[in-house]
Amino acid sequence: MDSRGDWRRKVTDATGLPFSRIRALKRLVAGPMTLKDLADAMSTDAPAATVAINDLESRGLVERYPHPENRRAKLVSITAAGRGVIAATRRVVETTPPALQSLSATDIKTMQRILDKIAAHQESQAED
Repeated sequence: MDSRGDWRRKVTDATGLPFSRIRALKRLVAGPMTLKDLADAMSTDAPAATVAINDLESRGLVERYPHPENRRAKLVSITAAGRGVIAATRRVVETTPPALQSLSATDIKTMQRILDKIAAHQESQAED
C-alpha cells in the first residue's frame, strides 16, 4: 500500500497545488473563516495562512470579503473552482489494499461516495 506521503504527492500532481494549499481549501469547505481562524485550523501562523490564501485567491480558488461584524477582519471563502479542486483530491485513490481488491468497481464507487460524505461531515463538525 502507498504511504500517506505518496498519496499527498498524487494529490499535488493531480491538482498542481502544494499540499498546504489543499489543507487550506479543505478547511474552507464548511464555510467562510477569518484568516486567524484558518491559521488556527491549519495549525500554522497567520503569515503562513496569508501566503496560502494570497496564492489561492490569485488562482480563483478562494475569495476575501469584509467581515460583516468586524471592519478590521476579512472573511475567506472557497469558490466553485476551489470546490472542484477538493473534488479532484477525493478522486485520487491510494493503492487498493488486498482486502478491498475483490470489490467490484460499483462497490468501490459506492464506498468512496459514503467515505466522501463522512469526510465532509467531519470537516463541517470540526469547524463548529
